[in-house]
Amino acid sequence: MAEYHITMRISSLFALFLLCLPPAMAEGLPDLGDAAQLSLTPQAERRVGEAIMRDIRLHDPAFAEDPEITGYLDALGYRLVSNSQDVRQNFEFFLVKDSTLNAFALPGGYIGVHTGLIATAQSESELAAVLAHEIAHVTQRHLSRMIDKEGQLSAAMLAAMALAIIARNSQLGSAAATIGQAGAITAQIGFTREFEREADRLGFLTLEKSGFDVRAMPAFFARMQRAGRLYENNAPAYLRSHPVTTERIADAENRIQGLAYKQAPDSLDFQLVRAKLRADQGTSRDALAQLEGDLREKKFSNEIAARYGLAVALLRAKEPARAEAELAPLLKTTDHPMFAGLSARIKQAKGDNQGAADALRQALVRYPNNRALNFAYIGALQQLGQNREAASLLDEQLKNYPRDARLYLLQAKGYAALGKRLLQHQAQAEAYVLQGSVSSAIEQLQLAQKSGDGDFYQLSSVEARLRNLRVQLAEEMKQAKEKR
Repeated sequence: MAEYHITMRISSLFALFLLCLPPAMAEGLPDLGDAAQLSLTPQAERRVGEAIMRDIRLHDPAFAEDPEITGYLDALGYRLVSNSQDVRQNFEFFLVKDSTLNAFALPGGYIGVHTGLIATAQSESELAAVLAHEIAHVTQRHLSRMIDKEGQLSAAMLAAMALAIIARNSQLGSAAATIGQAGAITAQIGFTREFEREADRLGFLTLEKSGFDVRAMPAFFARMQRAGRLYENNAPAYLRSHPVTTERIADAENRIQGLAYKQAPDSLDFQLVRAKLRADQGTSRDALAQLEGDLREKKFSNEIAARYGLAVALLRAKEPARAEAELAPLLKTTDHPMFAGLSARIKQAKGDNQGAADALRQALVRYPNNRALNFAYIGALQQLGQNREAASLLDEQLKNYPRDARLYLLQAKGYAALGKRLLQHQAQAEAYVLQGSVSSAIEQLQLAQKSGDGDFYQLSSVEARLRNLRVQLAEEMKQAKEKR
């Protein structure tokens, strides 16, 4: 049964990819003499990326929804994007809870970053160098150019890549052969030397224009090459998809020749995010012992971040009183939204939900646009039963982030508490749409129609949306049937 589900997921992802391809290619009969027919347009790339991301969000247990760390990745990523070759390209950076050193680009500008990469980066410039390289793969449309060059084989590779990401942490023993086959295909997706050189060159320029230390790129390459020799056949994932060669290291070193040394100190944001991730590694007791030892022996590059990490580890170890005592001096000397967020979580752990809401409200005066604080404050208000105020804040957040399924889920929860059944089912429907389940969204809208508490305008809105989704579902089913 497990193998059946994995196999069906391969077929599902591959079908989604085929739906976005030009007809000749989708039918498996590409006209190799007409390059235009083999092109994957930017719009089609985005649709493919969205389809893969929906599956990752639904099925990959390693997909991490940490608004603090994701907010940092967005800020760092878009700092680099603003100095890249295509500032108009949309990007979405997301976190994958995996200790391996890896980052990867999906079609359409989706870039996944493993927690292991952030936690082990020796500087923010090293992390930025990896992201700049991945951004260049996207802006130069390397995935699409692989399709142009290799045709349908690369379509299979991309579908297998999505499966490999999702199945990475799978415990489905009977499906091991299927997953292994997908991994074998995925191993072939390594970019050509030409594409790697181009991503290196343009990533280097992006790194330099963004104010980071360009020496981090060859330093990172050299460290990865050493890691590859150490691990042999079990090299880090980043090495398998982006093999580091002596030529690439030499090219990167040649680019820095003659450049004036420019110090690029790590931001406090980077230090705090890395400390938070390290506090979450291993068991809570092991993480606590490690961080206490590092502070005792002064093994840290930033004491503020080290003490913040210890407070996070103490809270994780269910010692909120000690966590509060560790955080208190930091709150007096340094103002940072991550400190405010941790303070609120500590208060909630101690049963002080009102104190947590008050702390978050005060922090939002200073950081009104901080996404993580807004999420936490909405949750705190709902815990206190202040659902009307939470609903108002959710409306504001949805204007800024209309494609965030989590906001719709919070909205549905709030409406349920207020007894607004139509609005509850309507919000749940939008969450399902964003998660890729149109049929479930239709069921929710049908329940909304039967709720009995909607006015004329709300019912009209539900009916219009229902018609739209029925057309969308019928079209998807028709296309899927035609491609069988």
